[in-house]
Amino acid sequence: MHQALTFRPIGPDDESFLYEVYASTRAEEMALVDWTEDQQKAFLRMQFNAQHQYYQDVYAGANFQVILLNEQPIGRLYLARWSHEIRIIDIALLSQFRNTGIGTALLKDLLAEAAQAGQVVTIHVEKFNQALRLYERLGFIKTLDKGVYFFLKWTPSSP
Repeated sequence: MHQALTFRPIGPDDESFLYEVYASTRAEEMALVDWTEDQQKAFLRMQFNAQHQYYQDVYAGANFQVILLNEQPIGRLYLARWSHEIRIIDIALLSQFRNTGIGTALLKDLLAEAAQAGQVVTIHVEKFNQALRLYERLGFIKTLDKGVYFFLKWTPSSP
């Protein structure tokens, strides 16, 4: 694990940062549309607000955390921990922190926690998401094709 990687619960003061993280995950997609910058921002703000509200409603009681590196916010990690399963609701890093090993380290720690507890780990991943290869390398298996995204499941190895 990276030396100074920590977490803290999201709060009202994090909304602009969380929006920045969300918008960074849609940058490639936005580069393909013929919209003005204002149109893109309005669209992304609407999508962010809808997603944020959905997560808060559907996953009430989940852990909504900001990922910190050397006490600076670099991403978000939203988890629902149930008795039989850990659901990764969302994991996203700002673009400059992607492909640095941070996401892999976070996921490996989460898988170790699940293995210790005998739990599966699940996540929905959009089909065009580059992180799909990472999940598959870590042992996640596609269990459902839901059109735009796959539902992936990781199961601890039997002793």
